[in-house]
Amino acid sequence: MESHESTLIEKFLFRIAKQWIAGDTMDEALQSAKAANKNGMNAVINKLGEHMTSKDQISDTVSEYLTLVSNLRRSKVSGGISIKPTQVGMSKTIEDCMTNLEKIIEKATSSQSFVWIDMESSEYTDNTIKIYLNLFEKYERLGMAIQANLKRTEQDLEMLLEHGAKIRLVKGAYRESKKNAYKTRHEVDENYEKLTKMLFSCGNEFAIATHDSKMIDLAINLSKKSERKFEFQMLKGIRDELKPVLIKSGFSISEYIPYGTNWLPYSIRRLKERKRNILLLGSSFLHSHRV
Repeated sequence: MESHESTLIEKFLFRIAKQWIAGDTMDEALQSAKAANKNGMNAVINKLGEHMTSKDQISDTVSEYLTLVSNLRRSKVSGGISIKPTQVGMSKTIEDCMTNLEKIIEKATSSQSFVWIDMESSEYTDNTIKIYLNLFEKYERLGMAIQANLKRTEQDLEMLLEHGAKIRLVKGAYRESKKNAYKTRHEVDENYEKLTKMLFSCGNEFAIATHDSKMIDLAINLSKKSERKFEFQMLKGIRDELKPVLIKSGFSISEYIPYGTNWLPYSIRRLKERKRNILLLGSSFLHSHRV
């Protein structure tokens, strides 16, 4: 009975997940990326999966990203990729992770593709920053995500901006302790607002990654006062009614496009991250199916 229930829940989640996930394969991700380009957006493709510890799994993931970068160039897709450090060795050693990331970044650089390093739960924050700064000294087209729900992020951002880092600001989707993270929506929003202001004051080349109209409006207003090179980033399938409006107003947008069979943990995080994601998905779905 329990397995039947979990199968039903999984089926229900899959129906929601397929709105924001390109599909199981790289080809499906490339198709979604071409569609994003056609609609005036860049694409940021991410292969789903995390916490990989087996040597073969890590090696396969690195190969997959190398192939993906080649295919982006071959398909003339404008945009880049996003990688989780625990996909490419962070769960083993920091050295493994750095070596593997460098292979991918090296290839991406020769293909003119931008690489984002995703931020995972707070136990990886220090090492992710360390790896990023080390690689950023050599590779210019490299950015890193930071999370507004973590209490340490304001200090991290201050230090990263001193190094000229390229930042993607997200709200944060990992389960964290009260000691490390802000727990209420109001606190997270307040911190996101503060960090956005810091980016417009001292940053250059950054991404405001949010579906929240209040935060989007804040960024629009700040951009009128401080001219900065920045873009909005949104998930595939969410706020599809807003994206063309922003493009028409002259803003750059990248669509974050995940693909792969490991969609379940990712989707559960997306739903827990903000219950509003369900409402936004519903709204996007209705807009795209209007007769």
